[in-house]
Amino acid sequence: GRHAQCKLHNAPTGRWPLKPTTYMKQLLVNLESNCESNHLDVDNCVITHVVCQRAVQGRRRTYRAHGRITPYLSSNCHVEFFATEKTPDVKRGAEEKKGVRLTKKQAAR
Repeated sequence: GRHAQCKLHNAPTGRWPLKPTTYMKQLLVNLESNCESNHLDVDNCVITHVVCQRAVQGRRRTYRAHGRITPYLSSNCHVEFFATEKTPDVKRGAEEKKGVRLTKKQAAR
């Protein structure tokens, strides 16, 4: 239907994907509990990798008029999250000046 929020994107109507967002929220809760079970500090964990890949379609059949049967497929996917614990920044050590590098031929002269 018509929503005021859609005016921001120059669209007359808009929709919100409730089902996929609830599944993603469940996956994020699962990721958080996995971090806790792996003894990671949940407050310092950062999601470093997210990928969504196609999976095998679920095959069912729907019955049509005049005795016909057509496939009724569901498009499934695999969602993958990686979370790593953020470490505090390490200061860089003092750099030593390095001399000119020589190749083996130059060193042999």
